[in-house]
Amino acid sequence: MSHLSYEESKKLVMKGLIILAIVTLAEVFVALLGKGYLVKDFHLPVWLMYILMIVMSLYKAYFIVYYFMHMKYEVPGLVKSVLLPTLLLVWAVIAFFTEGKTWHDWRAQKNDRPIGSLTGLVDEKAKDVKSSGHGTVDQKENQLAPAHQDTLTKKDEHGDHSNDAETKKEAPSHH
Repeated sequence: MSHLSYEESKKLVMKGLIILAIVTLAEVFVALLGKGYLVKDFHLPVWLMYILMIVMSLYKAYFIVYYFMHMKYEVPGLVKSVLLPTLLLVWAVIAFFTEGKTWHDWRAQKNDRPIGSLTGLVDEKAKDVKSSGHGTVDQKENQLAPAHQDTLTKKDEHGDHSNDAETKKEAPSHH
């Protein structure tokens, strides 16, 4: 930019700021319109909103690099040496997200049991309730509670716990 005068440089910067402000306002407009905040009962399709946002963001990034970082004035070899690795980085990010989704889907198919199940008993009871088509999580817990209650009673019989009232009050009753 050394061949431009101070006034020309100032005009170029103002023009750039105005363009960036307009594109940013367009991004905000698309986001608000897409989520239904501007027009009642109207939403842009998510894929369209995402594509528009990505395109506008890429344009802003290009504009900043081209004008404000002075790529416009560099030799073509330097421009290519900066842009090619950037394109490869974008490709790598897309590839990693795709691979991550594939890995997630594969793991979801491989581990089809409920997350957080601690014992095989929980899995079997959950399958029984699930296969019957009835029941909620609370009912599953209630089905498992009698087995736990029997364990506490057996410990009392063998003298592992004292027969004081506090121990018996702590045992939950699920009847």
